[in-house]
Amino acid sequence: MNWLELAESKKADIIAELQRLIQIPSVMDEKAGNDEMPFGPKPLEALLHMLNEGDQEGFVTKNVDNVAGHIEMGIGEDILGILCHVDVVPEGKNWTYPAFEGVVANGKVYGRGAIDDKGPTIAAWMAMKLVKEAGIELSKKVRLIIGTDEESGFRCMDRYFEKEAMPEMGFAPDADFPIINAEKGIASLIFTQTGSADTETIQFFQAGKRTNMVPDEAFAVLFGGLHMIKEKFQEFAAEHNVEGEVTQEGPMVKVLVYGKSAHAMEPDDGVNAGVVLAKFLQNINLTPHSKAFVNFLVNSFGEDSRGHSLALNFTDEISGETTLNPGVIHYSPAQGSCTQVSMRYSVSYPFDEQLSACRDALYGTGITLDLGTNSKPHYVDKEDILIKSLQKVYERHTGEKAELLSIGGGTYARVLEKGVAFGMVFPGRKDVAHQVDEYVDIEDLVKATAIYADAIVELAGISNSEGK
Repeated sequence: MNWLELAESKKADIIAELQRLIQIPSVMDEKAGNDEMPFGPKPLEALLHMLNEGDQEGFVTKNVDNVAGHIEMGIGEDILGILCHVDVVPEGKNWTYPAFEGVVANGKVYGRGAIDDKGPTIAAWMAMKLVKEAGIELSKKVRLIIGTDEESGFRCMDRYFEKEAMPEMGFAPDADFPIINAEKGIASLIFTQTGSADTETIQFFQAGKRTNMVPDEAFAVLFGGLHMIKEKFQEFAAEHNVEGEVTQEGPMVKVLVYGKSAHAMEPDDGVNAGVVLAKFLQNINLTPHSKAFVNFLVNSFGEDSRGHSLALNFTDEISGETTLNPGVIHYSPAQGSCTQVSMRYSVSYPFDEQLSACRDALYGTGITLDLGTNSKPHYVDKEDILIKSLQKVYERHTGEKAELLSIGGGTYARVLEKGVAFGMVFPGRKDVAHQVDEYVDIEDLVKATAIYADAIVELAGISNSEGK
């Protein structure tokens, strides 16, 4: 079966399907949510859109409590799961094209979610349609499992698997090709500083909205002379190639700094506006409590995203280095400071020992460490039949060796007892997830559709399932 030729014949449909999904601005909004739509109206709208597509094409669909659902084909007791998500991170600012239109330009489809994870979701969905249209018999149920809370904690999958069976095996098209069989652990670390009763220089500091994104904007409101602060900022901005603004706000001065967003799994791909702002504020004569706050940010994250200064650094051969992203930062004198950090740690990370070492390193600084959430690392052995089957498919379509990879990002693969991430960013392509002007290459979208169709048949087709 020439899956690429079949996918090419559906190119216009694939693009149109993706555009329709991108046009739903499915950012989580719990403030607008309720018991019927816990994550807000737009993630639910995107879920219902996909389930309706499945209904119209004659697939079996199921909605699980308006937080997740599946589109199903095939028969049998075993299940092959393809786990995708339709929620997206906030769009940010300064897009070349509107974030929620799905503009086609330069051989790409632009929009928030184009590569994370609406493009891959559509590729997997269209792959299922290709397999069905080809009339291929399946020995397993194949479920496209769709979540709406991937970007904020996987609560949708917790609910889904409370009510639905765990697939025997599966993959998440939400990362890189060839195959990711190791995903780092993801922990939320909360660094806090108690409040101050004194009159502080800094009256307010805010950066970031999500721990899984590098903050692209930060601001502080402080006491000081406008002329002096503006002059110091101009010098700092010129020296460090920083953009921002200094304005008068009543009796205080507001300093606004712009950075560059990126995914938290590699903070060095972005520029953390909160850390940059803290570096600038070190040039101001600060009161002790304010100074302790900015010094903590700069000393901990100013020159290193690997946790060396906090004694959290660690690396192993399977999954690489630990990374830290201070994604949400808040300070006010009465409340103190709270810095929420997404830590991505390796498969063999000695978790308790490292956190204990970090607390020792913080002793006497006035900063304390608490653990928020913790999703443990995920690993599938390289000899597993799932790995071997997907390697065969990938090599068949690309002519390239299907190397095994590890990532600092977390995909739905980690919720499966046996799951890997499989695409759809091809080697050599830039990963623009969570960035401004996010896009997917149309050529890659079509090629991934073909690969996923072939993978479905390889893992669930009758002739390929005997003896497995």
